[in-house]
Amino acid sequence: MSTEIDREPMVRPPALRTGQEASTSNLELFFDLAYVLVVNELAVAFLKHLTWSGLGTFVALFVAIWMSWVGYTLYANRFDTDDVLFRIGKLAATLSIAGCAASAASATSSFSTPFAACFLAGRVILLVLHVRAWRHVPDARSTIGVYLATLAVSSLLWAVSLAVEGPVRYWLWGVAVAVDAVGPVVATWRDNHLPLHLEHLPERFGLFVILVLGEAVGGAAIGVHDAEWTPAAVAVGVAGFVIAAAMWWIYFDTAAAVGAAALRRRDDETRDGAPADERHDLFVYGHLPLALGVVLTGVGVEELVLHPEAALPSGAGWILATGVALFLVGSALVLGGSSHSWRAIWPWPVAAVPIVLVAAAFGHHYALLLVAGLALLCLVLAVRGTVGRRHGGPGPTPSAVRKTPRTTE
Repeated sequence: MSTEIDREPMVRPPALRTGQEASTSNLELFFDLAYVLVVNELAVAFLKHLTWSGLGTFVALFVAIWMSWVGYTLYANRFDTDDVLFRIGKLAATLSIAGCAASAASATSSFSTPFAACFLAGRVILLVLHVRAWRHVPDARSTIGVYLATLAVSSLLWAVSLAVEGPVRYWLWGVAVAVDAVGPVVATWRDNHLPLHLEHLPERFGLFVILVLGEAVGGAAIGVHDAEWTPAAVAVGVAGFVIAAAMWWIYFDTAAAVGAAALRRRDDETRDGAPADERHDLFVYGHLPLALGVVLTGVGVEELVLHPEAALPSGAGWILATGVALFLVGSALVLGGSSHSWRAIWPWPVAAVPIVLVAAAFGHHYALLLVAGLALLCLVLAVRGTVGRRHGGPGPTPSAVRKTPRTTE
C-alpha cells in the first residue's frame, strides 16, 4: 500500500514551510557528518601547533566552516521540500565539505588550493539553491535577494583567491566569510516579516552543539589513551569530561530551552503584526562563540591530560579557560538575545566569565587543580540555571518557560 510520501512528486519546487511541522531530516544529519570531520581535523591540527598563530588559524577556519553550515541550515529552515533536486544539491554540498575536511589540516599551507576549491563548490551549490527558491517563492524574494547578493560576492572572492597565493589569498577568504556573516542580518533588516521555522531552528543548532560536545568528550578520552592511563591523566580526564557534561546541561536545560521558548513567544507576537527583530540573529550568532568554546575546551583538556604536571599558567590552560569563557558568552547571547533582556543573563552566567579567566592565571604544577576547579564551577552554573528556570527563582528568564508549555523529549 502506497503512503502519502510515496505519492508526492519527486521534483517539487521550494516553498516556505514555516506553517507546518518540521524536524531535522536524515539528510541533514548525514550532511552534518562532513562538518564534524572538518572540525575534528582543525582541532587535531591546532593541538599539534599550540601557538598564537595556530590559534588564529584555527579560529578563522572554524568561523568559515560554521558560517557555511549556517547558510545551509537557514536555507533548509525555510525552503527544504526534500525533493530529488534538493537532495542532489545537499549531497553534492556534503561532498564539497568532505573535501574541506580532507584539506583542513593544511588549509593555510600545502592544501590551501584544494580547500578553497571545495569551499567554493559549497558556496556555488548554495547559490544555485537560492536561485531556485527565487524562481518559485516570489513572496520571499526580498530576503532571497540578500542571500543571492552575498553568496555571489562570497563565491567570487573564493574564486579569485584561487588565482593568487600567500597572505592575499587568506585576506580574500576573510572578506568572503565576513560577507556571508552579514547576509542573515541584512536579510532580517530588509524584510522583517519573513519568519524562520521555530520548531526546526533550535533543533538544528542543538544537534550541532551535540556534535561539537563530542569533540570535548573525545579530547578527554584521547588524552587518557595517549597518556597510557596514568592516574594523574585519568583524574584530569574525568574532570574534563565533567566540564563537557556540565556544558551539555547548561545548554540544553537552560540556554536552548529558554532561548527557544522566548523565540516561540516572539513568533506569536509577529503573527499578530509585530515585526521580527534581531532576536533570531542573536540566537543564531550566539552559537558561534558557544560552539567554538566547546571545541577549544576539548583541545585544552586533551593537552592538559597529556601533561598533567606541566607548569601553569600555560597555553593549554589558557585555551581551556578561553573555551569555557566563550561557551558562557555564547550562552549569554542565546539567552539575552532571545529574551531581549540583558537582565536574563546577570549575574548568571556572565559573572562567571572573569572567574574562569582568572583561574587560568595562577601558577602551579597540577593541571587537576585548574580542570577540576572549572568543572566544579560549570556544575554550579548548570544547577543554578536549572533551579532558576524550573522554580521561578532568580535566574535566566524563568517566565519564558512558564508562558510556553514544555514538551517532553
